[in-house]
Amino acid sequence: MKELFSVFKIKTKSSAKKRFFIRTGGVIKRGQAFKRHILTKKSTKVKRKLRGLASVHKSNIASVRAMMPNS
Repeated sequence: MKELFSVFKIKTKSSAKKRFFIRTGGVIKRGQAFKRHILTKKSTKVKRKLRGLASVHKSNIASVRAMMPNS
């Protein structure tokens, strides 16, 4: 008789799939912090540098990949 529960699928963390993007080369990108509110005291230069995506630090790549096993 075939076992019914022999293969389990590992789920991706919902918070991780909203926050991280895996590029084709394997680089994991993330959004910039400190750009959501309290922008009046930040200079235009700082706000301009916070645009776009940044790459995840190499010390955090293993934990991000553990949260996104199917990517």
